[in-house]
Amino acid sequence: MIRNGRGAAGGAEQPGPGGRRAVRVWCDGCYDMVHYGHSNQLRQARAMGDYLIVGVHTDEEIAKHKGPPVFTQEERYKMVQAIKWVDEVVPAAPYVTTLETLDKYNCDFCVHGNDITLTVDGRDTYEEVKQAGRYRECKRTQGVSTTDLVGRMLLVTKAHHSSQEMSSEYREYADSFGKCPGGRNPWTGVSQFLQTSQKIIQFASGKEPQPGETVIYVAGAFDLFHIGHVDFLEKVHRLADRPYIIAGLHFDQEVNRYKGKNYPIMNLHERTLSVLACRYVSEVVIGAPYAVTAELLSHFKVDLVCHGKTEIIPDRDGSDPYQEPKRRGIFRQIDSGSNLTTDLIVQRIITNRLEYEARNQKKEAKELAFLEAARRHAAQPLGERDGDF
Repeated sequence: MIRNGRGAAGGAEQPGPGGRRAVRVWCDGCYDMVHYGHSNQLRQARAMGDYLIVGVHTDEEIAKHKGPPVFTQEERYKMVQAIKWVDEVVPAAPYVTTLETLDKYNCDFCVHGNDITLTVDGRDTYEEVKQAGRYRECKRTQGVSTTDLVGRMLLVTKAHHSSQEMSSEYREYADSFGKCPGGRNPWTGVSQFLQTSQKIIQFASGKEPQPGETVIYVAGAFDLFHIGHVDFLEKVHRLADRPYIIAGLHFDQEVNRYKGKNYPIMNLHERTLSVLACRYVSEVVIGAPYAVTAELLSHFKVDLVCHGKTEIIPDRDGSDPYQEPKRRGIFRQIDSGSNLTTDLIVQRIITNRLEYEARNQKKEAKELAFLEAARRHAAQPLGERDGDF
């Protein structure tokens, strides 16, 4: 088990309000390519109780039931651990959620989104806990899924950043990859997520820097928020006893300027929620200027500016975007110890494209079969039902 506590530094489980016994909540899943949809599910689950335990499946279990994961189990454990609503992570959690598992970790109930999760033989993985009344459901975040993100990464085109015509490759994937029932494509190369102020409020801490805290500014795309970002932010967090980390996120067009291709995979609104969900980040600047200016440093009363070991691309006029913090002597380059980048993630997907396409098609076929069986079961007279649903 990996215990987090409620803050980045960790801590013991606290009793519930009024001194009552804490309500312990269980979530589990693959958490492959962790995105803000996963974070939102865990945020909702945490709000249903006082202490959230998250079980993460192994690579072997995922490969058996769904197909190959994009990230290794160790990467996935660490990504879930970095989500600020998670109190404890259980590695190698069983794929099928049972009462035995809930009892082992003293959990009152488990929470899952309102989507279907099936075993390799097409059975509901939450069937046992549902029948026992120890299952709660939360709303799935519309507009994002792992399938959706994989689809976006397979499009090596700038079509979703400009009004140009779709390339033939784009059309081919749009016509064939991951279509859902009725022929509607679940992704188009353009994010279907609609940002609202309420969603930002739900994810934001709402806390301002306090006296004695060290304000640290970091900036970048933070696209497909991944373990490389987490490792970097964790290292930055350790630079001070009481850090207050502000992450500046660049506009989509700016990211596309210095990254090229079809970057960013996630738009600014999506990247904002992904970074806000990280326990090491206190605040996010939405659409930060590329150059870290004197005005920005003064406005946020920045004590330290950090950047990773990745190349610093010059600004549009050829200048160093970090020249002002360097001039002030408050610039630090941090070696996260991780070599994972957004480019490498995309390369993993492209290299294993056929496997990932087959995985997603297999998943959709299972879900369709399950829904059809459920429909037939519901249409049967009560006396003729076989009790499998």
